[in-house]
Amino acid sequence: MDETTQLKLPLLQASQAQKHVTVNAALMRLDGLAQLRLQSASTTTPPGAVVDGECWFVPSGAVNAWAGQGGQVAIGDNGGWVFVAPQVGWRAWIIDTATDALWDGSAWQPPLMAASPSGAASKMQVLEFDHVIAAGSSDTTAVQVPANAMVFAVSARVITAITGTLSSWTFGISGSESQFGSGLGLGQGSYCTGLLGAPTTWYSANALKLTATGGDFAGGEIRVAAHFFSIDLPNL
Repeated sequence: MDETTQLKLPLLQASQAQKHVTVNAALMRLDGLAQLRLQSASTTTPPGAVVDGECWFVPSGAVNAWAGQGGQVAIGDNGGWVFVAPQVGWRAWIIDTATDALWDGSAWQPPLMAASPSGAASKMQVLEFDHVIAAGSSDTTAVQVPANAMVFAVSARVITAITGTLSSWTFGISGSESQFGSGLGLGQGSYCTGLLGAPTTWYSANALKLTATGGDFAGGEIRVAAHFFSIDLPNL
């Protein structure tokens, strides 16, 4: 046996010379894979400079030094890369999306509240995005909360002061314009904590709606976070 079963760490062989090379290689892999932190799970081009110990997930279609390594974890090692296949159940923190993830054998999934052997799963998720406000009496977000989501809350923070003739604003969806908040502030740092008294299930995708009170929007930007529950079906 040349390597360990789970982490694929190289093993010393009987009467092997240069033992420190094998030991150091094993320690480098272990340093990367323990408490796994992936710089990204979607970048297809390796970084220009390799940082020892830094880990990336290699998606399909990767190029250059990652070509043909789709589905592997790439670990920076002595200016190059070593590749290890993740095992079902591995967890990782994905840095560029600030998400905790679980490897299900084919993709990195959000953490599961519960799961079945055939792939059915219960998930709590947060969809975060920035929205630039268009001029007018109301505005809807281009990003939508996905279909079949049980929404518990939508929170938001003003990241660029909201301008215009309005005195405040409401946040909701079409037909329920103040579902997540009303009388909301305009200044940078103002916020909305739209926690619902009872969760609402949206069976179709929904955009969120901002409505000006006492005037119109001229501009501004908010950061939105939709907090929702979703399910995955069992596999065939």
